[in-house]
Amino acid sequence: MRNYAEELEKRAEFVRKAVEAAGASGIIFNNSGGKDCTLAGAICMHACKNTVALILPCQSSRNYGEDKTDAEAAAERFGFTNRVIDITAAKEALTSAIGAVADLNSQALTNINPRLRMICAYAVAAAENRIVVGTGNRSEIHMGYFTKWGDGACDINPIADLTVKEIYEFLRFLNAPENIISKAPSAGLFEGQTDEDEMGVTYAAIDTYITGGEIDEKDKAIIDRYHSRSHHKRRMPLWYGVNC
Repeated sequence: MRNYAEELEKRAEFVRKAVEAAGASGIIFNNSGGKDCTLAGAICMHACKNTVALILPCQSSRNYGEDKTDAEAAAERFGFTNRVIDITAAKEALTSAIGAVADLNSQALTNINPRLRMICAYAVAAAENRIVVGTGNRSEIHMGYFTKWGDGACDINPIADLTVKEIYEFLRFLNAPENIISKAPSAGLFEGQTDEDEMGVTYAAIDTYITGGEIDEKDKAIIDRYHSRSHHKRRMPLWYGVNC
């Protein structure tokens, strides 16, 4: 197992340097009560005591129940401050306005939630001179299992190189709340949703594959398909005449 005590110090230093380079006074991230945001929050608090998290429930009863409870438990365990913004009314108003000019399918409707959440994070960041910390892990990033300009948007991400297995190892080292470690990973975007059911492949298979191990051909085909069709999510926009 990796030396997570050393990892904590290195990642905290990465965050501190980013805050200093930006001339920022603090950090903000969105807290869904999941494994990734809990680890990111713990690292950020180790780096900067002025760390704030936003709990942003939207429509799903899980957002108001288990997710909120776990988000509060993470804050209590690691010491960062939670603020709650209910974005249900904002989504309803926005979908009503857009619905007047376009028929929104399920994917379009689902992606509004993480994009509204990131609007909130950047609004608070601008108001309080904070940087926005992302919470995506290596496995999700490889799959493109995030919303472009939603939960994929951030100024820095201190856990982007960690697989889901390593996320769990790190959380156990930090003595994170057990429910956060044991519950099935879910974006909480709709009732009963879990990451693995939606993707059709387990994180264990994804982690094994992207770290060079052998997996079932069916799982490999799913992972390759997700990765191939999500390249646009992992690069900057294409700008004519500009070499980035």
